[in-house]
Amino acid sequence: MWYVYILKCSDGTLYTGITNDIKRRVGEHNSSELGAKYTRGRRPVKLMYARGMDSKVEAMREEYRIKRLSKEKKEGLCNQ
Repeated sequence: MWYVYILKCSDGTLYTGITNDIKRRVGEHNSSELGAKYTRGRRPVKLMYARGMDSKVEAMREEYRIKRLSKEKKEGLCNQ
């Protein structure tokens, strides 16, 4: 299973990504060089939203859709 997720960074910005292991990936964002360059300077990050998808392609499409949303709409997803 693949996941699309949204993280809230320490500076209040949101980061969207995909993974097949959500727990590992959030850990990487918080404590290793394997985390995205964007989140490395904005630690700690907190998982705000995760949605399981059947395939990587579906997760990539959903990630693209979410990245095009306004911050307010992304926050709305996180608050569901």
